[in-house]
Amino acid sequence: MHFNSETTATTYRAVQASERGKLEMVQRKVEPPPVGKVRIRVEACGICHSDALTVEGSFHGLKYPRVPGHEVVGRIDALGEGVSGWTLGQRVGVGFFDGPCGRCEPCRRGDLVNCQNQGIVGVTNDGGYAEILVAEARCLVRIPESLNSAEAAPLLCAGITTYNALRNSHARPGDLVAILGVGGLGHLGVQYARKMGFRTVAIARGAEKEALAMDLGAHHYIDSRAEDPAAALQALGGAVIILSTVTSAKAISSVLGGLKTRGRIIVVGASAEPIEVSTKDLLFGTHSVVGAITGSPVDNEDTLAFSALQDIRPMIEVVPLEEAPQAYAKMMENKARFRMVLVTGQQ
Repeated sequence: MHFNSETTATTYRAVQASERGKLEMVQRKVEPPPVGKVRIRVEACGICHSDALTVEGSFHGLKYPRVPGHEVVGRIDALGEGVSGWTLGQRVGVGFFDGPCGRCEPCRRGDLVNCQNQGIVGVTNDGGYAEILVAEARCLVRIPESLNSAEAAPLLCAGITTYNALRNSHARPGDLVAILGVGGLGHLGVQYARKMGFRTVAIARGAEKEALAMDLGAHHYIDSRAEDPAAALQALGGAVIILSTVTSAKAISSVLGGLKTRGRIIVVGASAEPIEVSTKDLLFGTHSVVGAITGSPVDNEDTLAFSALQDIRPMIEVVPLEEAPQAYAKMMENKARFRMVLVTGQQ
C-alpha cells in the first residue's frame, strides 16, 4: 500500500445517520484506504434529496450507522494498493454511484450506469458528510481548476442528471425544450438547455419565478397556476423534450399534451406517486415518457467541463459541516434556494 498522508490527526469529524431520522456529529478513526481505493480530504459536499434514502431509512437493506452524501469534492490524501493514474493532493469529485461491477449483463454491454451490482455513495457505503471519505478509485472525477469546490459539488449529481438527460435526448439546437420546475434540478436544467442552443421554456408555479427563469436563460416562461401548461407549449409549437425535474406526478401528467409529434418527457425528479398517462396521449403523436439517471465518471467530467466552458453554476447556500442536520432539514422542507452545500474548512 502507498500511504503518504496529509492528515496528521488520528480522528476526523463525520455526520452520520445513527438511526432513522437522526443525524449526529461523531468522531471516527482515520484509516488507510483499502486496495483499489483512495482516501479523500473532503472540502465540500452537496445535500441532495436522494440523501433521504439514508436519513429516512427508505433504502432497502440500509445499515446504520451510515454517513450520507454523494456530491463530494476534496483532495486525495492517501492511495490504496493498486491505484494508479491519481496523485496525492489532486482535487477530485465523487458522485452517486461508486463504480460498476463489470460482470453483469448491462456492464458487459457497456451500460455502466445500469450495473446491477453497483453501490451508492452515502447509502451502501459512507459518503461525504464528513472530513474524510474513502472512495473507489474507478469512480473518481477530475475537477476543473476554474470551479471552486462548493460550486462543483452539486454538479456531480444535480448537474450531471440534467446535463446528460438533455445532451443524450433527440432534441437538436433550435428545438423547443421545456424544463418543468425551477428548483434544485430545474435551475440547472434551464441553464444547460439555453447553452446547448435549445429554445428554452421554463415551467413553474407562480409568477414570482419568472424573473429568475429569464435570468437563468429561459426564452419563455409558463406559470402553470395561471394557464394550462400543455396548451401554452402547443401555442409555442410543441415541445420536442420536456425535462421534468419536479416531484409531483400530477404536474408531469399535466404537460404531456404539450409535446410535439414524437416528443418525449424525460423524468429526472423522483415522485412517490404514479404518473397517470392516457394511452391516447401516447399513441396519437407517438409520445413517450422515459426516465434518466446520473452517468459515468467521464460523463461527470464532461458535465463539469461544459459548465466551466459556458459559465454555468449552481445557486448554492454554503454551511459548515456541523450544521448538516439543519441544512438537510431545510432541503427537505423545500426551503433551499437552490442547493445546500456543506464545507469542512479544509480548503
